Amino acid sequence: MKRPVVWAADATRDTMAILRHIAEDDPEAAERIVDAIEAAGNRLSDIPTGRPGRVAGTFEKSLAPLPWILCYAIDDQKEGERILILRIIHTARNWPQGSWPSDS
Repeated sequence: MKRPVVWAADATRDTMAILRHIAEDDPEAAERIVDAIEAAGNRLSDIPTGRPGRVAGTFEKSLAPLPWILCYAIDDQKEGERILILRIIHTARNWPQGSWPSDS
């Protein structure tokens, strides 16, 4: 069963920050990486495979070999489930159980 995938504003900002940062050194690599992140998020439409997230009600999908974690939730609507991509977080970030890492 395919579920619609919706990218939250925070996830879009995270993705754009990744793109800008990598593009400083290699614009083509930046595009490839962002394409891979977006493809991984969109694949969750078919099978949302991830571990329970550190934030209640969320899941985390490792994007290995890329160093990011895709954080998402499964939102149950009248029309059926949808996948909400909430954040894209670098694996080097240390964030506490129950909250997202700060943007500082």
